[in-house]
Amino acid sequence: MTDYIIVGSGLAGIAFAEIALEHNKTIVVFDNASQSSSKIAGGLYNPVILKRFSEVWQAQEQLDLMRSFYRNIENKINSTVDFKTPILRKFFSIEEQNNWFAASDKLALAPFLSTELVHTKFAGIESPYNYGQVLQSGYVDSALLLEKYKEYLDERFLLFKESFLYDNLVFTDSGVNYNGIEAKQIIFAEGFGMHSNPYFNTLPLDGTKGELFIIEAKELDLDVIVNTSVFILPLGNNLFKVGATYNWKDKTNMPTTEGKQELIDRIKEIISCDFTIKQHFAGVRPTVKDRRPLIGTHRDHAAVHILNGLGTRGVMLGPAMAKALFEWIELKKPLDPVIDIERFYKKMN
Repeated sequence: MTDYIIVGSGLAGIAFAEIALEHNKTIVVFDNASQSSSKIAGGLYNPVILKRFSEVWQAQEQLDLMRSFYRNIENKINSTVDFKTPILRKFFSIEEQNNWFAASDKLALAPFLSTELVHTKFAGIESPYNYGQVLQSGYVDSALLLEKYKEYLDERFLLFKESFLYDNLVFTDSGVNYNGIEAKQIIFAEGFGMHSNPYFNTLPLDGTKGELFIIEAKELDLDVIVNTSVFILPLGNNLFKVGATYNWKDKTNMPTTEGKQELIDRIKEIISCDFTIKQHFAGVRPTVKDRRPLIGTHRDHAAVHILNGLGTRGVMLGPAMAKALFEWIELKKPLDPVIDIERFYKKMN
């Protein structure tokens, strides 16, 4: 008997798969590649919400866990996916500088905001008011992570590249049976695809579409991530990933002319050199209105669980939320009420 069936192999599904394997559990993973938000994600990990100068929820705990988590994965897949890179906030005024220093005085933000201005002049960017540096930041190459980890699973016959058919799931005294696969537990980590899941589609997952570019800018010399209204992340060879937009109405994975123009306008606010759009991506992030993940167990089926709603910070949240769900299932360690889906079940009743 298998310990876990995992449905979905985005950042959430991979995080749970890795946590389970680290604890010597047996798994199988189903994925039909229908969801693209993890693959096209910017992959930044940033402990500060720069728009409001507020701390990301449980930021230090998430950062501490993810460091060892991705290091273990890198050893397993023989690829580097975690790049510790400074994030610089470009200032557009003295007032923005002052707001930065006021925020850095806050106890919760002090570990994450440098109190020294960065005066570096990067070719292709005019920065008369300099930059503030976010500490403990970087990015995970989410596309490479997903590709290599799926290869790892596939080589061990743990990956089924097919759609999961909910009607074929049968409940047994010992857990579940799916097309002859007996398992103690099943984890649904489907991202925005949750809306097709009859066990959890009443939960309020509100997808947010994001669009990104890969641009070429030959005159832009940048070895850090610059983040203002969008981020600019250097990829090497004069290529940069730029994103992202936020659209709460459009739930498709198709790039739009409106998103394209918005990104172009925002890029021009940051850099002063020419650039060429090489690729244009779009995906729907699995977001929740209260900005907390959806973690927990189905009320009527003790073997059915959900790991979803990681939103825009999946590379930071994924390992911590997978660990929380694993410990809830295996050790009955209570979930934090702010992430437990019980918060919505109670409202429904």
